[in-house]
Amino acid sequence: MGNVDLVYPTAPTVECAHRVAIPPSQPFFSSLKSSLKETFFPDDPLRQFKNQPVSRRLVLGLQYFMPILEWAPRYTFDFFKSDLVSGITIASLAIPQGISYAKLANLPPILGLYSSFVPPLVYAMMGSSRDLAVGTVAVASLLMASMLGKEVSAIENPKLYMHLAFTATFFAGVFQAALGFLRLGFIVDFLSHATIVGFMAGAATVVCLQQLKGILGLQHFTTGTDLVSVMRSVFTQTHQSKRRPKFFWISAAAPLTSVILGSLLVYLTHAEKHGVQVEGIAVGRSFAMFKNYHIDGNKEMIAFGMMNIAGSCTSCYLTTGPFSRSAVNYNAGCKTAVSNMVMAMAVMITLLFLTPLFHYTPLVVLSSIIISAMLGLIDYEAALHLWQVDKIDFCVCMGAYLGVVFGSVEIGLVIAVAISILRVLLFVARPRTSVLGNIPNSMIYRNVDQYPDANSIPGILILQIDAPIYFANSGYLRERISRWIDDEEDRLKQSGESSLQYIILDFSAVGSIDTSGISMLEEVKKIVDRRGLKLVLANPGSVVMKKLDRSKFIDLIGQEWIYLTVGEAVGACNFMLHTCKPGATNVDVDAHARENIV
Repeated sequence: MGNVDLVYPTAPTVECAHRVAIPPSQPFFSSLKSSLKETFFPDDPLRQFKNQPVSRRLVLGLQYFMPILEWAPRYTFDFFKSDLVSGITIASLAIPQGISYAKLANLPPILGLYSSFVPPLVYAMMGSSRDLAVGTVAVASLLMASMLGKEVSAIENPKLYMHLAFTATFFAGVFQAALGFLRLGFIVDFLSHATIVGFMAGAATVVCLQQLKGILGLQHFTTGTDLVSVMRSVFTQTHQSKRRPKFFWISAAAPLTSVILGSLLVYLTHAEKHGVQVEGIAVGRSFAMFKNYHIDGNKEMIAFGMMNIAGSCTSCYLTTGPFSRSAVNYNAGCKTAVSNMVMAMAVMITLLFLTPLFHYTPLVVLSSIIISAMLGLIDYEAALHLWQVDKIDFCVCMGAYLGVVFGSVEIGLVIAVAISILRVLLFVARPRTSVLGNIPNSMIYRNVDQYPDANSIPGILILQIDAPIYFANSGYLRERISRWIDDEEDRLKQSGESSLQYIILDFSAVGSIDTSGISMLEEVKKIVDRRGLKLVLANPGSVVMKKLDRSKFIDLIGQEWIYLTVGEAVGACNFMLHTCKPGATNVDVDAHARENIV
């Protein structure tokens, strides 16, 4: 970073420079209403009700909570033909998966079919996604088995276990619906992509490990889900084959070979792309983007909640929108949520007439179905991408993965949420600060680390703060600004250059500030004054200016030391360095400085 003397040509009039305006004050309740609206209603869902008669508002309100009332009058026979094909197609996937996932949750297989019958009907009426196919998912099934298994044994007391499963489903639905009604769906966004990748891969690994009981025909299997417990359970039972212990691994090889061949087929045909399951709202949004229609996340939370509440009252356990089924539904050409109704009818026919046939289904087949579906959840390509782009995100991903595999699903979930929240807190508590320099032959100032040819301005240190200033980061920013000043003064002493006179803080990225942040600025002002320097602010936003004005900080620093751009601030400081004594603060000098800014 070099040092140059910049010559600023005189502007023709003073009016070319502008003072930073202080926005007019607003009543407290108006400001509070605006803040709440931005927080809970960023999409402005009530816009459609404006300037409408009462009768029309009633109709719109019913359509908001029951989208079927909006699209059903426009439904055509052509749509039905597409939805019929899609519904039958996803039913062929829902039936074996429902049975397998119910077994994974330690519930009777028939409950998996119930869960693919009632909830899809509820979602078809209340959901806003045209492509989402509702049903059970492996991770939710594993979570239910893991958590309920600690309270009651599914083998010793199956009736109580089922009741607890239905109760858990009911309260999950209440929680989902409450989040939707209270417009708190944004809480889901606190789970980062890296955390979800790691958690889902870990859960898939645990699910696959649990299937070793069915694959290898073991009689006694651990109730733990961690890798160590499962491996110990497997290797301590190699002598317990029913008939010919010495041929234990041979008897196990046949079904295992079928699984390997099936998995190889999945890999070669890229069918794993239809096996990725995430959170239902994200699935619906991804397909909505393809078809260019909007999905309200809070409305979807309400729909999921109501379908789980209804499901819990009809012998169903937790359901959501699995990606695998939704991808098949989308590729099969579905047009509306009627495809879910068709799937439900197909499942109902299965329940009425075909259920006895599933009594003869071997456990190894169910285990194979689960494993083949879970392989797509281990997204190693996403993990490699995280390693290449952001090593910290990769560590977050692996932390969530290892927590699930070597601890438990609950521990992994806690680690995943904790890491996500910690990451957010670190971003807030330790915001980036950087030194800015002048891009040659321009009035642009950028980070000197990103632009090595950017020149420093003699006697002036320009610092940029890249985050709002709150109580959580005010102490750090005070210390960091002081260290930047120390580093710059040491550099100038070693190089023998002119001494430091002005500190410019670029507030372009500071969207807000609280009272702790204002106190920090007052402390920085005192630190700068004790060193015989001058503090200058550049481009504070409206919210920041309003609070600085109310706190009298503007009077403390002087409004003539607050500039609209970094360029204006540098021009004023550079003018005074060459024409006035350092530290001059009167308005006349400020006016002369502004006349010398381009």
